[in-house]
Amino acid sequence: MSGGKYYTSGEFARMAHVTLRTIRYYDKVGLLAPSEKTPSGARRYTDEDFAKLQQILLFKYLGFSLEDIREMTTLTGDNQEFLLESLDMQKRLVEERVEQMKEVAAAIGRTTDVIRSGAPMDWSDMLHLIHMTAMENSLKVQYDNAANIQARIRLHRDYSQNPEGWFPWLYENADIRPGMKVLEVGAGSGALWRENLSHLPKDLELVLSDKSTGMAHDLSREFSGDQRISVRVFPCEKIPLPDASFDRVLANHVLFYCDPLEKSLAECQRVLKPGGVFVCSTYGRNHMREITELVQEFNPDIVLSADHLYEKFGLENGAKILAPYFTDVTCRRYRDGIEISDPDPLIAYILSCHGNQNSYLLDQYKEFHEFVTRKVKNGFSITKDAGIFVCRRGS
Repeated sequence: MSGGKYYTSGEFARMAHVTLRTIRYYDKVGLLAPSEKTPSGARRYTDEDFAKLQQILLFKYLGFSLEDIREMTTLTGDNQEFLLESLDMQKRLVEERVEQMKEVAAAIGRTTDVIRSGAPMDWSDMLHLIHMTAMENSLKVQYDNAANIQARIRLHRDYSQNPEGWFPWLYENADIRPGMKVLEVGAGSGALWRENLSHLPKDLELVLSDKSTGMAHDLSREFSGDQRISVRVFPCEKIPLPDASFDRVLANHVLFYCDPLEKSLAECQRVLKPGGVFVCSTYGRNHMREITELVQEFNPDIVLSADHLYEKFGLENGAKILAPYFTDVTCRRYRDGIEISDPDPLIAYILSCHGNQNSYLLDQYKEFHEFVTRKVKNGFSITKDAGIFVCRRGS
């Protein structure tokens, strides 16, 4: 992107309409380091640095703290593909903020009209605003969720050895046929359906659900105009849909997050028709173990997941957990592995995990990047231990 062109600190600040002091401060706190420093200590910036500064200034405008911004911009990586995906997510953030501000303006307007009319006060609109600002799905949560999901999908999509791909394999094993009604709980980014859109029957009825309002908004935008697909917001453990209404229910890498798991399984069984099929995916105990070993070699205090998800619902214990709710429980393993020599997608994956890694790595990002680069330069193999359970609701 830069074509080899460098800017001095002064030129860089003038281009961005910020002060030189701001540029130096961002370097000091680890938000935006220059691409090069001369032997005399002068900072040199590139067009790639300017793109990162754009992200910082946008997030600052949206009201994020500098600590939030440091984490969010680190997650986006350094190359053009990462940047383009980050820009797309930033655009969605701005669109989400516009929608929220429209709701705020409308609620204030209605409350103002009530006050001016002298009618009895109804504070429901303003209470809704308070609830909205306190929601779990803040802009940062939405951005983090989207960025984390993209980082995980990217690593598997671009560096896995099985040419079929996880989502086509999962779709094939779900055996979706014309005229069916299908529910996916915890649909996330909707990648399963996006990658198989051309295979969906024309008369399919597909309901995508997620407990995150932000994710649901993204799904609605993604599939707007497709009459086969509707989007709902609800958790797996409380599905507000009729008994025996679906031919298929899918839960892709989501059951180990459900609490209580038993309630979620009971709900998935309840909404299935008699003889309907439940397809749920999970991991085994060896899944991605080389990544854990890698980060713990760098710092043994790093834990990439606070929980061993496979212990709650994994390939080893899943059949026993499913047996009280479903019949004909069959485990099918997806044969695959990852080979990678590029550090950036691997680091983005590591930063997307649900453990304590960011509290250690964000302050040592340069050292960690150099460490991972050395480790993967001659190729790095990662075990994939994933699969599905296919089971039925009894009559």
